Amino acid sequence: MENNHSLVWKKCLDIIRDNIGDPKSFKTWFEPIKPLHLDKGVLTIQVPSQFFYEWLEEHYIDLLKKVIKRELGTGGRLQYSIVMDTTDSFQVKAQSGNRKVLENPFIKIPVTEDSMRMDPWVRAGMPTKVKVKSNLNHIYTFENFIEGDCNRLARSAGYAIAEEPGKTSFNPLFLHSPTGLGKTHLMHAIGIQTKKKFPDKTVLYVSSEEFTQQYVEAAKNGAKNDFAHFYQSIDVLLIDDVHKLSGRSGTQDQLFHIFNYLHQNGKQIILSSDKSPADLVDIEARLLSRFKWGLSTDLEVPDVKTRIEILKSKIKNNGEIDIPNDVIEYIAYSISANVRELEGVLNSILAQSILNKRTITLDLARDMIDKFVKNSAKEISIDYIKNIVCDYFQITVDEINSRTRKREIVQARQLAMYFSKKHTKYSLANIGMQCGNKDHATVLHAYRTVTDLLDTDKQFKVYVEEIEKKIKVSN
Repeated sequence: MENNHSLVWKKCLDIIRDNIGDPKSFKTWFEPIKPLHLDKGVLTIQVPSQFFYEWLEEHYIDLLKKVIKRELGTGGRLQYSIVMDTTDSFQVKAQSGNRKVLENPFIKIPVTEDSMRMDPWVRAGMPTKVKVKSNLNHIYTFENFIEGDCNRLARSAGYAIAEEPGKTSFNPLFLHSPTGLGKTHLMHAIGIQTKKKFPDKTVLYVSSEEFTQQYVEAAKNGAKNDFAHFYQSIDVLLIDDVHKLSGRSGTQDQLFHIFNYLHQNGKQIILSSDKSPADLVDIEARLLSRFKWGLSTDLEVPDVKTRIEILKSKIKNNGEIDIPNDVIEYIAYSISANVRELEGVLNSILAQSILNKRTITLDLARDMIDKFVKNSAKEISIDYIKNIVCDYFQITVDEINSRTRKREIVQARQLAMYFSKKHTKYSLANIGMQCGNKDHATVLHAYRTVTDLLDTDKQFKVYVEEIEKKIKVSN
């Protein structure tokens, strides 16, 4: 048993799953954990980041104590291996939940007279507090940032930062995703929440273009020191779209020194990009390494349930406007690329309703979506196909995604895979993953099964033709 760390952790997970009750929380905080080894009653598990470790210790320490003692006895202990980077990690031991840091490669260096002599930004003089306009958009709050599996880690980290800016281990927080998935909203929400709790802290949101322009103007006017002093005075610095600093060596150099000063003095840094640090190009290696010091996390495309909640939140914020649920669901299933497109379609529909006094119906939604998306033969999502199939057979999406082998569910799942292969550009592996976490071979088998049944089963052929019509009408 001492060597069977995987079996021990599997038993621990079974207990944890039963005690938590919430599948989403279990998936977010426990599925990413990997058991590494078990030696003399000490189970070592690997977690993705320092933030993960701190969250587990804060929210699940009592539960972890209980399951470790149950599986390993009263002397059982838990040790964490925390991944900080692809090349760096450190370990934290927890004996019955008491934390003890053993090794940390990212120790903050205090500002000393020697470091002041070495760093030209610090050498210029200690910054003084100035009154700064935060540039925060107060529409973008945590209250209207809809949480889902796509953004839960990023949102949790952001809220924790706002509660203790500069004091968590995820400094900097590096948010990355394609455009329109909520990075900017989350950055503003962090800034707003920080100001709410700490009114005296200086918070600044700035785009990378504004930062670059300010530096160029300062260099042109011989005011580099003033530029440095200004940014050294910030308590929470939020820089959006840092990928746009690509190739700007002068600006990168200044950001490097500002980053060092703020980080060494316990100030919070939050950055966003359309790429992860590992995928950025023409950014200095020394700056990239600092981007990886804290927590780097992505925001994914929201699933259909999250998109529906986003729409309902936007509708609520627009006042007493009644939009039927079938229209909301139609928009959510039709627009899946990003949140901005979702909001654009909704705003177009609301404008038609208010300005032209049109009743909000499915027909109006179809018209607006066809105009908003450049051609009406828009890409169909797997989520939308699953919804149509489920509506047709009067089953739930959860049943299609489940492991059940009931004949009617298996048939519906196969049809969802068949239509996904036929109407989308997704790979077989991706279709399988979104249809119950199946592999590509299962999807290929489903496609062939449906094709064969079309030639031999008249009733089945009717099912397929009717579902096909529904998909074409929706598109």
